[in-house]
Amino acid sequence: MAYLLPHLHSGWEVDQAIVTEEDRVVIIRFGRDSDTTCMIQDEIFMSIAEKVKNFAVIYLVDIDEVSEFNGMYELYDPCTTMFFYRNKHIMVDLGTGNNNKINW
Repeated sequence: MAYLLPHLHSGWEVDQAIVTEEDRVVIIRFGRDSDTTCMIQDEIFMSIAEKVKNFAVIYLVDIDEVSEFNGMYELYDPCTTMFFYRNKHIMVDLGTGNNNKINW
């Protein structure tokens, strides 16, 4: 069901999604669309997308198609979720020591 969520197909589209959204949190799932972990995460995102639409927008990015951020955000895991608000990266503390992203 990931096809129902918006995909970003270039580095420019990712930048624009982060920069232009002023009122909602931008949630970006970086990973491979064909990866099982990403498919599970995409199903979860799809199930909440309607409920959070007033305060968050969810995008999917295939790291093989859009590789510009792989080094910058250290996207080495199969599935990584990052959050942005008003063009600023949101740090998330889950007790893992890496506050930059949620990864599986």
